[in-house]
Amino acid sequence: MMPQPAIYASNAERQAAYRKRRAAAVKAQAAIAPLPALPALPTIPGDARWRIAMQHSYCLAEQTIEQMNEYFNDRREAWQEGERGEDFQERTEALEAIYDDFTDWIQKYYPRR
Repeated sequence: MMPQPAIYASNAERQAAYRKRRAAAVKAQAAIAPLPALPALPTIPGDARWRIAMQHSYCLAEQTIEQMNEYFNDRREAWQEGERGEDFQERTEALEAIYDDFTDWIQKYYPRR
């Protein structure tokens, strides 16, 4: 079997291509659900923008926890009870604790209207 030919001449070109792909992905994500612009006057708070950003963060954290729980449940029992499974479960529980605190914070400062 022959080695695959190099796509980029140098590591710098490879990294530049990665940064370009990453910037395009961020731009595409922003185009799907853009945040409102900040107010023209810097003395006016951007509450609408911040509220939407917090709601996006909240939803992303919720989805991440669901996916982590599904991943854990899809593994064999031996993996779940092993060291890697226990470490994974600890990380999931830590994220759930942060999510609960975040939920309280959002309800206090950005209640649904």
